[in-house]
Amino acid sequence: MDRLKAFQQALNTWAKWVDSNVDTTNTKVFFQGISPEHNSMTGTKTGSCLGETAPATKGPGVSAPAVAVVKNVLKKMKKKVTLLDITAASELRKDGHPSIYGPNGKAGHDCSHWCIAGVPDTWNEFLQSFLV
Repeated sequence: MDRLKAFQQALNTWAKWVDSNVDTTNTKVFFQGISPEHNSMTGTKTGSCLGETAPATKGPGVSAPAVAVVKNVLKKMKKKVTLLDITAASELRKDGHPSIYGPNGKAGHDCSHWCIAGVPDTWNEFLQSFLV
């Protein structure tokens, strides 16, 4: 099965469960958006996160196809769900990945996970801004 179709099917299943089982009069529902990878990023020294030491000054401006899937599923839901749209902000942090300092070392560039403290702390701040 195509990965994007599987993702959409899983989100639709989750959305039906939320619509059927969550009482949004006393429960807030959040969905954290898509965390981008920087494996084939343009505007970097190496085409990946390897060797990046500063944030990007401009994002690629192209959302991952999964972002459109998320937004489409959420807009069709009966219950209110707040999207924590982390994608655009995270795209700027090409320097926030472990790169060769991840578990595989120089054998692989880890441009899909994030260093702590760093980008995930910003996601938590997004959530906190909705809660207070």
